[in-house]
Amino acid sequence: MWCAREIVGEEAFALLLPDVLHHAAKPCIGEMMEAYRDQPGNYISVAPVPPEETHQYGIVGVEDASAKVSRITAMIEKPKAGQAPSNLHISGRATSLSRRFSHSRTRREGAGSEIQITDAMKRLAERDPFFAVRFDGTIYDCGGRMGFLLANIALALERDDFGPNPARRTCKALAAPPRRQ
Repeated sequence: MWCAREIVGEEAFALLLPDVLHHAAKPCIGEMMEAYRDQPGNYISVAPVPPEETHQYGIVGVEDASAKVSRITAMIEKPKAGQAPSNLHISGRATSLSRRFSHSRTRREGAGSEIQITDAMKRLAERDPFFAVRFDGTIYDCGGRMGFLLANIALALERDDFGPNPARRTCKALAAPPRRQ
């Protein structure tokens, strides 16, 4: 975000963390853009995680956990056990007004001695409200080998040429006999 501030200028923008794949019939960023069109503002995609995993993520508290879109009441990066305001984790997608850049002039280290986007958003939320858009699809954490592998297998199995029905396979490499040298 910091590096892109000059390019974005005064335009609204979308932030997509590249190591997180969202998969559903209706795209995550599309749902967020609809919410933004209805009311311009700061939107974060969230999804539930098991309570015992909340310490691994940025977690938000919301006014109405059952709503598709709800105002965020709390944000905390990697909360300690028992300190998470909910089980809704920030899932790597955000749409925002350009004011985020002008307010983010100071970069501070947070959890894990890293610069955390959640911490920057928390500071900005003191001036501009943030809203959570609940994503109901499948999320793959492709930042690790297992998540990357699972995402590739799951998406490949949806294809006609790789799916579970062998009669639909058209990939000639699967049907061709091995070549002799």
